[in-house]
Amino acid sequence: MTTFVQGGFVRVEGVPHHVEVTGTGPVCVLGAGLGLGWFDWDPVAALLAPHRTVVRFDRPGLGLSGHARVAPTVRGEAERILRVLDAVGLGTARVTVVGHSLAGFHAEAFARLYPQRTEGLVLVDSSVEERPRTLLPRGVRVAATRACGALLCATGLPRAVGPTLRRLTAPTPWAWLYGGSRVWRAALMEYVTYGDAARELAALRRRLPLPRGVPVTVLAAHPGSGPHRWLDRQRRLAHALDAAFGVAAPSGHLVMRDRPGEVARAVLAAGASPRPPGPAAHCPG
Repeated sequence: MTTFVQGGFVRVEGVPHHVEVTGTGPVCVLGAGLGLGWFDWDPVAALLAPHRTVVRFDRPGLGLSGHARVAPTVRGEAERILRVLDAVGLGTARVTVVGHSLAGFHAEAFARLYPQRTEGLVLVDSSVEERPRTLLPRGVRVAATRACGALLCATGLPRAVGPTLRRLTAPTPWAWLYGGSRVWRAALMEYVTYGDAARELAALRRRLPLPRGVPVTVLAAHPGSGPHRWLDRQRRLAHALDAAFGVAAPSGHLVMRDRPGEVARAVLAAGASPRPPGPAAHCPG
């Protein structure tokens, strides 16, 4: 399968979604973590483009996409991946779905809900919640977040500190996007519904297995020193998913920026060919 470089917008459920499609070859979809944008995958996309058709898109409210109309759900985000692929003319492709941080929930849900469309699954320092819980009803949290978001934006706080905070996190020419209320509201909503997403994925895990024979990789970040508690949680996730396990070190949470070569290699390996059913080969970490 061959595609050409293209960037633009597609409508999904009435919301304009910013999409970038680059490269040539089998298809992979790169999902960014909470509050992040398509540009956070730039270093990895450049390495993958000679070998893969790379699809990146912004969830509603984030990056250049239109305002979010509803609070996110894991099933809804998995379906969004499917609809974006259909909208850009890749509706028949089997894909390697890649998720960073919160988007790891979305990528895994996609593999469980759409096994016939899944070629591989790569979780890049994915969110992990062994015992997900929420303290307040979802409706209360969603309503309170909308009110809080409106109040914060009315004070001008996003414009005052948003771009600076983003540049401190990871320098990018797109930091100006974080000066707008749209991105702040979307990121806040993803944050307060995080527990719901973890619980929803846990329910999917109980009902729907990962597709048989599809390679799964968990790639964890580690700064190279300090406690290994996070690595232990990532190892347990890999064990639970019967996944290959690797460590990108030294690296912060934004592994795709700190160690793009390791992420690209994991994606290429996961989408190379389905593995035979059976235990995964675990890389030492």
